[in-house]
Amino acid sequence: MTAIAVAVFAIAYVLIASERVHKTTAALCGAGIVVALGIASADDVFYSHETGIDWDVIFLLLGMMIIVGVLRQTGIFEFAAVWAAKRAKGSGLRVMILLTLITAGASGFLDNVTTVLLIAPVTLLVCERLDVPPTPYLIAEVLASNIGGAATIVGDPPNIIIASRANISFNTFLWHMTPIVLITLAVFTLALPRLFRGAFDVDPARVADIMQLNEREAIRDPKLLIKSGIVLAAVFAGFLGHSIFHLEPSIVALLGAGVLVLISGLPQRDYLSAVEWETLLFFAGLFVMIGALVKTGVIGRLAKYATEVTGGNALVATMLILVVSALLSGIIDNIPYVATMSPLVADLVESMDHQAQADTLWWALAIGADFGGNLTAVGASANVVMLGIAKRSDHPISFWEFTRKGIAVTTLTIAVAIPYLWLRYFAFA
Repeated sequence: MTAIAVAVFAIAYVLIASERVHKTTAALCGAGIVVALGIASADDVFYSHETGIDWDVIFLLLGMMIIVGVLRQTGIFEFAAVWAAKRAKGSGLRVMILLTLITAGASGFLDNVTTVLLIAPVTLLVCERLDVPPTPYLIAEVLASNIGGAATIVGDPPNIIIASRANISFNTFLWHMTPIVLITLAVFTLALPRLFRGAFDVDPARVADIMQLNEREAIRDPKLLIKSGIVLAAVFAGFLGHSIFHLEPSIVALLGAGVLVLISGLPQRDYLSAVEWETLLFFAGLFVMIGALVKTGVIGRLAKYATEVTGGNALVATMLILVVSALLSGIIDNIPYVATMSPLVADLVESMDHQAQADTLWWALAIGADFGGNLTAVGASANVVMLGIAKRSDHPISFWEFTRKGIAVTTLTIAVAIPYLWLRYFAFA
């Protein structure tokens, strides 16, 4: 059964990467095969936290997609698009830098999927106004969201898993992770002109037209905007205080979506049109296939082998976990990877003599998993969501178009993280 689970996942992954078959079709067919062959049962698929569909992710996405659908009716995205273009004075490079920094900053307070859902419509409108292809801007933003989301516990789902397992507080996580995120963002920003060379040419006539626009005129429904703002603020507060309110982010998002739909009075077609049904189904299929790998012990054996070869050396263990996490998270999605790896890291931390240095393994896991999510188009939930939005807007991004940029950025960010971890936790500890 182990060999079959690996073969099904590998074939599905090749089909997704080659784009010979639609990614949703490949994921659902792969999921159907592992269930039909008895590798995963109904309990494994629908009810297990370790091997089943992560319903928190699915319903978080659904709730936020509905909220974004309502927000679209207010004109706020058009307002933000014109505002951003005017502040950047029509420069393609400055627009990209501004939007990526906004995305990275927002991802530290929200989860990166929510940030992508909110920023993508703005980006599409900015690019339409400037008459530039949106693909480079969308890719840059999702890469920035995965970097920025590493700063806090709530910024990326793997961080929540790590903090819970290691009993790390919000402030402790912030203290250890924010510096590397800021450094990495600075390096990433400097690399943007080379990463997306040729994507910044803007027609001067378009710039002149934008500078004459009044962004306030874009707001079509001020009353609905106020209602949406209040609900969105409450949802964000629920995200930040989920440990106090004992409500998962998915429940908060669904409650917010329900309240907003109720008070908006909009017809179903207006808010349901923003739901990326193909993306949700793709996630469901991917979770089932990865769950089969978890159940058959494939991921566990790989992770355990990676930790055993360290020989009890904290520095070697830190660097190995960092690199292995970046590679595996880019291939199998960082959420199930961290869920599998965290108990093994906990055992390794307890077995080491120098506890202060041993704790560095958690930061290596967080950095590797979060930054490694940029490696491929399916490495992080935000990547999949952004590709779905791009396709629906008639600007499809291929697996390899994204992954070529993702490999470069992941290599760059991990190269920055290696000396950071060594200097902060070993050389000057």
